[in-house]
Amino acid sequence: MPHSYHNLLTHAVFSTKDRLPTIHSDFKSDLYAYMGGIVRELKGSALLINGMPDHVHMLLRVPANLSTSDCMLKVKTNSSRWIHEKFPQHKRFSWQHGFAAFSVSESAKPQVLQYIREQEHHHRKVTFQEELRMFLVKNNVIFDEQYIWK
Repeated sequence: MPHSYHNLLTHAVFSTKDRLPTIHSDFKSDLYAYMGGIVRELKGSALLINGMPDHVHMLLRVPANLSTSDCMLKVKTNSSRWIHEKFPQHKRFSWQHGFAAFSVSESAKPQVLQYIREQEHHHRKVTFQEELRMFLVKNNVIFDEQYIWK
């Protein structure tokens, strides 16, 4: 086959350091737009970014030559630096190490987009810890509870 074809959708989830509510309303929408721009610079696209004061969900379409780890490293490093430069009053802001990422089929894309869109509604009933644990179990990810929240 002379060409490569791919459609790699990834649902990425990551938290602020110590799950502190440091994503403030005064920069939240600008932060999400900036993060989308970082993904675009990496030749990918952020289909939707949303979250809560202590974590973010992203549905990404990534190029085949970009690892999820490299993408997350660049998004988190550059967005954290941007917040510190643009909003110096939020010097406590930081991302937690690590992330969770799950592959998404094209047929499941509408449900994942709806889930990300409705974060405020969803988190009236479920904490971030419960949500992440549910995703890990649902996706058969092996994890050790004593290390997951460090």
